Amino acid sequence: MSKVAVIAIGGNSLIKPGQRGTVEEQFEAVTSTVENIYKIIELGYNVVITHGNGPQVGNILIQSEAGKHQVPSLPLHYCGAFSQGGMGYMIQQVAQNVFAREGHHQDVATIVTQVLVDQNDPAFENLTKPIGPFYPSIEELQHRIDEHGWVVVEDAGRGYRRVVASPKPLEIIEQTIIKTLIKAGDMVIAVGGGGIPVIREDGALQGISAVIDKDFASSLLASEINADLFIISTGVEKVAINYKSDSPQWLNSLNMEQCRQYLDNGEFAKGSMMPKIEASLNFLENGGSEVIITSPEKLYDAVIGETGTHITK
Repeated sequence: MSKVAVIAIGGNSLIKPGQRGTVEEQFEAVTSTVENIYKIIELGYNVVITHGNGPQVGNILIQSEAGKHQVPSLPLHYCGAFSQGGMGYMIQQVAQNVFAREGHHQDVATIVTQVLVDQNDPAFENLTKPIGPFYPSIEELQHRIDEHGWVVVEDAGRGYRRVVASPKPLEIIEQTIIKTLIKAGDMVIAVGGGGIPVIREDGALQGISAVIDKDFASSLLASEINADLFIISTGVEKVAINYKSDSPQWLNSLNMEQCRQYLDNGEFAKGSMMPKIEASLNFLENGGSEVIITSPEKLYDAVIGETGTHITK
């Protein structure tokens, strides 16, 4: 059996600054990332790719709202599934093409992945995750508030947006088939956008309007499949403390105790590096041995030890 690496890539990394985020632009960004991942496969790793979907699912929501007078609007959990299919298709096809070009024989499969959450999670009482388009006035949203129970906030002077819960992931519903594919030697794309949030009611699964942090969901998947390595791709090559200062300190390595201390000291931003560090700790606490945090273009260099922040026990 090959070593297993779970590699979490950000949805934002597939839409570069200044781009409109066309499908063609995203294919180009995916190609660059997958070519880097292929080098990791050559090192003897069987890879599971997870990904964010923030910009992509946001675009789907905008399209849904724009067309609501002609076709029914789409619920958020369905939009998540929609993005998993589209982004999985891109990553899967690019991987197949890279493999064919390199003479590498490996099947690739995208798994539309549901992730169980607790409907009593405190996050459902404290909605914090903005989604979808900006609206210039709250009056435009009144019918959504009245009919569908939307919670709306003013967002940094740019308009009004819907906010939803961001509950903690509890279980990867499709973990058995993911394990089966990994055991067969296939490359798997799963847990897109943090997974489709579902709850269980009387034994039945039901989609729910929420957004699961993709790093937490990826960490859970990595633990459930006993991955050897968990890699989080982000916008910087290494983790830093004093990040906002004139002289940030870039970190080559961290242990769990240091991570907790820096978290307590408020070194990591809540919507940025903090969840990545917390997800890293979750993986290590649940039996994992190493986490690497680095940028998409440095994935291979980080795995061979030339860059990135390496977190161990």
